Amino acid sequence: MDANPTLDQLQVFLSVAETGSFSAASRQLNRAQSVVSYSISNLEAQLEVTLFERSGSRQTRLTEAGMALLADARRILSDLQVMRSRAKGLRQGLEAELSLAISNMVPTEAVVEALTEFGRMFPSVALRVNAGELGMVMDLVSTGKACVGVGGALLKQDDTLTVERIGHSFMVPVAASDHPLVQLRRPLAHADVREEVQLVVTDASGITQGRDFNVLSYKTWRVSDVATKHQLIRGGLGWGGLPASLIHEDLASGRLMALDIDAYETVEYPLYVIRRLANPPGPATSWLIAALAAKLSQCPNRDEYDSLLQRSQRIDDRRIAAE
Repeated sequence: MDANPTLDQLQVFLSVAETGSFSAASRQLNRAQSVVSYSISNLEAQLEVTLFERSGSRQTRLTEAGMALLADARRILSDLQVMRSRAKGLRQGLEAELSLAISNMVPTEAVVEALTEFGRMFPSVALRVNAGELGMVMDLVSTGKACVGVGGALLKQDDTLTVERIGHSFMVPVAASDHPLVQLRRPLAHADVREEVQLVVTDASGITQGRDFNVLSYKTWRVSDVATKHQLIRGGLGWGGLPASLIHEDLASGRLMALDIDAYETVEYPLYVIRRLANPPGPATSWLIAALAAKLSQCPNRDEYDSLLQRSQRIDDRRIAAE
């Protein structure tokens, strides 16, 4: 059975490669130079390759084999540091893994910023993120498949869950700029929209089965997720409500136009953090909840979105005038 290189040998190898000499590595490691040389010789014998050129020059150079294996040594030692960091976190009560369920209503920018900081703060904590629609967030948390969820209000009573409001979003009814509803160029009544195709997201969890939200058309195309709905609406295949944070650039550019529909409720859509009472959050989970709350509290309010919609309408007016 082949002898395996030890982690100590790899550390010595890395030190010699980085300092450029056996003597400098011995000083860095606080070991005798003979011990450093012996460790490298043993490592070369075990790997059956020469790692350093020994030409008598003061600068120790890596061979081609040494250069190729240096990256492996760095990766192994880095993995060891991750393992040590994870073990330290576990001793301190830090979670080994955090599973998060996020509704597509949650502004993406806030999620990305919070998770970027989370990665820096908790490099040893593995993260699993599920994004979905409507009842999926509640379903994943209630079944224990996610330790925390961020989405809309509970769709059914569940005494095993606790909810806390941490932000808001908006659903805005929109259509492509060349859609027939946009071409009417006036506030829309229920009669205007009910014969046009409305794109609606179907809840895969089944929690909202038989319940529709802001569905006004007789003709509905049902899709599995908001991303698909967004693309189909941009393609002019129908109209529908989309999270305001998702279509910010589309509205600003005039690619999508907000529809003024008297029967469509465009009130603030509150966002909540949802978790199981029996599963209190650990340090990493608590930090992430607080970070998401801080980011979501900075999201534009309704007045700011109304201002954006007005700018979008002015863009369309100028485009019409130019035609």
